[in-house]
Amino acid sequence: MNAGDALDERLRFVKHKGHAIFVIDFSHCAAKEMLLLLDQVRAHVARHAPGSMLTLADVSGAAIDKTVATKIKEVLVLDRPYVKRGAWVGTESLPHVFYENFKSFSQREIPVFKTREEAMDWLVGDGSHPRTDEQNP
Repeated sequence: MNAGDALDERLRFVKHKGHAIFVIDFSHCAAKEMLLLLDQVRAHVARHAPGSMLTLADVSGAAIDKTVATKIKEVLVLDRPYVKRGAWVGTESLPHVFYENFKSFSQREIPVFKTREEAMDWLVGDGSHPRTDEQNP
C-alpha cells in the first residue's frame, strides 16, 4: 500500500440507517498528513451537490498545530455550502480555543460526540439539538 492508498482509506463513505456519511478519519495523524488530507477533503466535498453531505470527522490524537488549525478553518468555510450536517469525535486533545475558533471562523455549529455511533445517529436524525460532550461533560 502506498501513501496515497493510506490517505484514501481515511476518507470514505459509510452507510448508517440508510444514509451515506462521509467519514474523515484524522485519528493519530501527523500535521503533514493532516494537511494532505484536508486538501483531499475539500476536493471530495466540492464534487457533491450543495447542502447534501453528512460528514463525520474523527480527530482523536491528531497533531493539530497552528498551520493545521488554519487549514481546517479554510476547509470548513469552503465546504460549508455542501455540508448539510457535520459532527466531530475525538476532540479531547484538541485545544478548546482551536475548537471555538473553528466554529467562529466558519460560522458553523460543530457538535462533538463521544463516539462515532452517537455522531452518526445525530447526523441521520431529525435535526434536533445534539447532546454533545461540551454541553454534557
